[in-house]
Amino acid sequence: MEGLNQKQHSFEDIKAWQLDRDFRRNIYEITKSFPKEELYCLTSQMRRAVISISSNIAEGYGRYNFQENIQFCRMARGSLIEVLDQLYVALDEDYINQEKFNNLYQEGKNAERAINGYIGFLKEQQLKYRK
Repeated sequence: MEGLNQKQHSFEDIKAWQLDRDFRRNIYEITKSFPKEELYCLTSQMRRAVISISSNIAEGYGRYNFQENIQFCRMARGSLIEVLDQLYVALDEDYINQEKFNNLYQEGKNAERAINGYIGFLKEQQLKYRK
């Protein structure tokens, strides 16, 4: 019965996933105010990219393989950087103001640091289990 008392871990426990979930909500919120002509361009692209971040973290977790998990986290990080670039487009086109840009950009950079930290943790675990 001791297994029943142990906490089951899940991708939802990963700090990087948690931060991206909040980031995703905020990106969705700002894209609601983008012009209708951007619906199939910038709005769609930003939403797909921000979804890709948390989806890749979750999928990597589900692979139960350190190297595959690391690779999916790298893809998540790439999608996150894509969204940061798209924030510049939104700023340059006056879809968001400088304050909103700064807040979202910082939120994205925090998520990037968390992904990098998770990758570092996975690399350490990988080395530990190879010994």
